[in-house]
Amino acid sequence: MKIAIASDHGGYEMKEAIKQHYQECDILDLGTDSTDSVDYPDFAKKMALTLFTKKADLGILICGTGVGISIAANRYKGIRAALIYSTEVAKLAKQHNNANVLVFGGRTMAVDDVINSIDTFMQSEYEGGRHQRRLDKIEDTEL
Repeated sequence: MKIAIASDHGGYEMKEAIKQHYQECDILDLGTDSTDSVDYPDFAKKMALTLFTKKADLGILICGTGVGISIAANRYKGIRAALIYSTEVAKLAKQHNNANVLVFGGRTMAVDDVINSIDTFMQSEYEGGRHQRRLDKIEDTEL
């Protein structure tokens, strides 16, 4: 599985910690490359284009709280970005929502909690069924 990861300045340190932990995985770093101020919508767009062109299978986005970058990412067709704040939410984001982008707050979460949430998500399976009907309705409303 190829994982794309991106952050703004508020998530840079968390992004680097995630990359270090998953260094054996196939990680595509979309930036940013420092703690210098940047705009999170630019990185949400890079992520959407990366997933749309199938250059990665899963995305991880990080900004200070995770809120802004998740809003920006979900503006793109086919993106199901889930703001994750616990392992239970990570599991349900996969099982019920078939999320393809995990979003974290670099200033609001501990690295260990983020790693545990990523692991939980990757070990979970999409359940389909009634959940697919709901995802289909979301896709039907996208412009």
